[in-house]
Formats: sequence, structure tokens, C-alpha cells
Amino acid sequence: MSTLFYHRLADFLVLLHFLFVLFVLFGGLLILQWRWVMWLHLPAAAWGSLIEFTGWICPLTPLEHWLRETGGGQGYQSGFIEYYVLPLLYPAALTGQIQVVLGLLVLLLNCGVYLLVFSQRHQSMQRP
Repeated sequence: MSTLFYHRLADFLVLLHFLFVLFVLFGGLLILQWRWVMWLHLPAAAWGSLIEFTGWICPLTPLEHWLRETGGGQGYQSGFIEYYVLPLLYPAALTGQIQVVLGLLVLLLNCGVYLLVFSQRHQSMQRP
């Protein structure tokens, strides 16, 4: 396979990773419209929080690096995904303390949304 194929596949994986992070952070808001999304979002939010609290590396990260290396890449070349998306996923100043704060942010934001949804549901069940 060509080096361009691996590079594009790595770019796609980074974009997918970024969308997953957005879903972890803000997916709880989708349950305001579609309740069934909760069954996808809860495990995703739990996984995202676990990664942040433990300092583990998401399996998508080494896979992306492997794709770049297999494609002959030495690092990130200038492009939209590398320039705009990668710094959001892999900030240079990321520390263990920042990861814990991010994990708490995920939990607090989503707990707030879920509390709102379930309190609205409870109120609607109370009305005659």
C-alpha cells in the first residue's frame, strides 16, 4: 500500500479520535433529543474519564503513530488535521493533574445533563 494511504488513514483516525472526545464531552446533550443515545454515551464517557484519571493512553493513539510510521512518516506534516486537531488531542503541556481535571470536567458536565434529563422525566411522570 502507498505511503499516502497510511497517512490518510492516520488522519482519518485522528479525526475519529477527535469526534469521540467531543462525544465524550458533549454527548450527554444529545440525550435531551434522543434518549437512546444514553446507551452509547455512558460507556464512552466512562472510558474517557478512565483514560484521564489513570493517565492511560487511548489505544487509538499508538495505532495512529503506527500508521504514520508504516507510511514512512517522521512526524506530523503541515495540514488541517495535524495543525488544528492534533494539538487539541495531544497538547504539549498535558500533565497528570490536567488529565484529572479533564476527567472531572467530563463527569461534572455529563452528570449535570443526566440530572436535568432525569429530573424532567420525573416531573413529567408526576403530572396528571
